[in-house]
Amino acid sequence: MATTGIPTSLTQGSRTRGGIGESTLRPDGTLKVTGEFAYASDLWHEDMLWGHTLRSTVAHAEIRSLDIAEALATPGVHAVLTYEDLPAAVKHYGLEIKDTPVLAHGKVRHHGEPVALVAADHPETARRAAARIRIDYADLPVVTDEASATGPGAPLVHEHRTDHYAGQVPHPNVLHRQPVVRGDAARAARRADVIVTGDYVFGMQDQAFLGPESGLAVPAEDGGVDLYVATQWLHADLAQMAPVLGLPEDKVRMTLSGVGGAFGGREDISMQIHACLLALRTGRPVKMVYNRFESFFGHVHRHPARLHYEHGATRDGKLTHMKCRIVLDGGAYASSSPAVVGNAASLSAGPYVVDDVDIEALALYTNNPPCGAMRGFGAVQACFAYEAQMDKVAAALGMDPVEFRRINAMEQGTLLPTGQRVDSPAPVAELLRRVKARPLPPERQWLLAGEEADVRALPGGLSNTTHGEGVVRGVGYAVGIKNVGFSEGFDDYSTARVRLEVINGVAVAVVHTAMAEVGQGGVTVHAQIARTELGVAQVTIVPADTRVGSAGSTSASRQTYVTGGAVKNSCEHVRERVLEIGRRRFGTYHPAWATAELLLEDGRVVTDGGEVLAELVDVLGEEAVEVELEWRHRPTEAFDLRTGQGNGHVQYSFAAHRAVVEVDTELGLVKVVELAVAQDVGKALNPLSVLGQIQGGSTQGLGVAVMEEIVVDPVTAKVRNPSFTDYLIPTILDTPTMPVDILELADDHAPYGLRGVGEAPTLSSTPAVLAAIRAATGLELNRTPVRPEHLTGT
Repeated sequence: MATTGIPTSLTQGSRTRGGIGESTLRPDGTLKVTGEFAYASDLWHEDMLWGHTLRSTVAHAEIRSLDIAEALATPGVHAVLTYEDLPAAVKHYGLEIKDTPVLAHGKVRHHGEPVALVAADHPETARRAAARIRIDYADLPVVTDEASATGPGAPLVHEHRTDHYAGQVPHPNVLHRQPVVRGDAARAARRADVIVTGDYVFGMQDQAFLGPESGLAVPAEDGGVDLYVATQWLHADLAQMAPVLGLPEDKVRMTLSGVGGAFGGREDISMQIHACLLALRTGRPVKMVYNRFESFFGHVHRHPARLHYEHGATRDGKLTHMKCRIVLDGGAYASSSPAVVGNAASLSAGPYVVDDVDIEALALYTNNPPCGAMRGFGAVQACFAYEAQMDKVAAALGMDPVEFRRINAMEQGTLLPTGQRVDSPAPVAELLRRVKARPLPPERQWLLAGEEADVRALPGGLSNTTHGEGVVRGVGYAVGIKNVGFSEGFDDYSTARVRLEVINGVAVAVVHTAMAEVGQGGVTVHAQIARTELGVAQVTIVPADTRVGSAGSTSASRQTYVTGGAVKNSCEHVRERVLEIGRRRFGTYHPAWATAELLLEDGRVVTDGGEVLAELVDVLGEEAVEVELEWRHRPTEAFDLRTGQGNGHVQYSFAAHRAVVEVDTELGLVKVVELAVAQDVGKALNPLSVLGQIQGGSTQGLGVAVMEEIVVDPVTAKVRNPSFTDYLIPTILDTPTMPVDILELADDHAPYGLRGVGEAPTLSSTPAVLAAIRAATGLELNRTPVRPEHLTGT
């Protein structure tokens, strides 16, 4: 029945269910579990061809000749493209520095670099044809580490650099360098009663997403192209693709397809340009799907690093100073290495109060595989090293390692080494207290089932290598700090289009953003925000594409903060326009329309006291209210290139871990028994999703602690283990119990007080596991991952 604006009785409006703070289920969750969800690799077009990329078999070489004749003559082949076939004057791309060639020209700079493209009517035909392309390589000296990159006579990976970092680095093979200097570390060192140094090595980690790179490019009648693709950042892809395709951006239309994980590895271009080139050349839709071998070469990895640290402390446990030098291997092309350097430098002191620091972080150009974004983004490598240092300093002082951390823990108001003040809660000491206060799991759990050992609970698991002989328990702790959002003055914004209308007698909100849903649960949260702000039960999430403004990347733990903030902002503007309509239509019937604070709840307009004024469907009638707005967080600023000073980050997140391990010291096998976590999330918009993010991030940190590493030959710079047979990731049997404490200490600067969640647990899980293994074995263990031979000395 239509309302008149006058409530028939003094009823209370009920809060709309499924809003923020509730563990609403993911709309794609059941489909993914049952195998019905359509990923990008499932895309199909009845007229499509299959694309394939030929990649270099060497890491650094001159291309003397390239013969495609035999490939072109293969039956079923429709096109073979090389550098000479590129249609535009622009032939390079990159997130910040445009140094990556679409296809190699003149030389290759890393193992697996794209050299040629093939389109054929069957994927195996395309692969066989690509194998018939003849390339004559003349090997060049390879650059694999700092010594070979910056020593006398070092070959230059990029001979003619013109990027804006080139004039500010000590050597052309140094991509970017960021010092952070505050106070006087040398003078402060004289106050120290103990000084501890350490050298650390962090291995190259792969994102290991299960859904391979894939997409479908469809040529359009207007001369443009439509690309359906799995990616992390639609508009960054668009900005890099259009110039090399020789098209205006409005003729390159992108739609997000189902994404099977990302973790940073889809932030860079992989097959996007290649598929579009083949589609435009053949006039046919072209599908590209990498196999697992090619995927290892088709995306960037986490930067391997070498780190040197020095810490000093007084007898009462106060840090006096910190010095460190962090060398990151960026590989052959820049990707996001400059930003990773900024993160590593600015967060290298950890979540501690230390007034006097001397920090240097740099990234190298080498002939190793390109490295870029991965969950934790420079802070992971630093956390591994500074947390090992905290244990070493505590041991030198004879102090409990958690107590030593608590004494030095930062808090709200702490001044960071960059000169930025932490202006929101920083409960570092409380997080540590919580993980330490948890009861420890029972020892020798493999005997609890009876007299015979349950080998699943033992180091080595179902391999049945031990029944408990030589197994020793260890417990370790760690805590980390991670920035949230894009930093260093980057214009970090998102766009949300929100529409509210009546469909079939029901008020429906329609939310459209370009946010890439890569598994983080953003589509769930956007619907929760719309229900909360607009008071409707039914919310439609439009598939992400480039028909709406940019949402930025699904990275840096930023999407709930930034795109969630954009959805909230647009919803608020829609709500105000709806209330204006209500006042215009019904305002004369009840004074509350003019005097009360009005809300939209449970499909009604209500006062803040809960009095119902009108049904939302009657307020809207035939009208639809639509708003598209950009939203930005507080601005940041670039770090000074000499001192590293500056308000470089918008928000910080913190997590602490306690790891309990059991180690077979004779066989070098490790079983992580429990990985307890405490994390401040500001506000849990969806507690179940938050829990999943914390446990998932912790598992990735566990992986790099004990098994994950891309092994690159130090002589040839060739990847040795590009498969899930040889690159191991944790399975359900490797994943321990993970009790989680979630703190909700609001950041007043963020929407709903939330704090980015996804990356912080990846930081401290790795050093906590390493600390536990050290406690069990007494070994120093200064590299990741820990392998059996490191524990047995064999």
